[in-house]
Amino acid sequence: MKNLEDIMAMAQNVQAELTKAQENLDTIEVEGVSGGGLVKVRASAKGRIIAVDIDESLLQPSEKGMVEDLVAAAFNDARAKADAASQAEMGKLTSGLPLPPGFKLPF
Repeated sequence: MKNLEDIMAMAQNVQAELTKAQENLDTIEVEGVSGGGLVKVRASAKGRIIAVDIDESLLQPSEKGMVEDLVAAAFNDARAKADAASQAEMGKLTSGLPLPPGFKLPF
């Protein structure tokens, strides 16, 4: 049953590569932007928020609601970019695997 042993060894290698790739996601940075660059959010591809930058021109009490909307939009932009970076990184890993059509790995 050499074939089953080969499959199990390949599965262990894939699991190790997946773990390594997921750890690497925290080192990839993306930037979400809103308000034409007035609000920026830096995040890792894993979704960890690294920094928030708000242009000083928005720091007026009368602009509170707009700033809150722009921060939320920048977070959502960063999250979407983080998801895209994560999928691209994990796609590199799974592109050579002989997976059946429609099969999704848990990541």
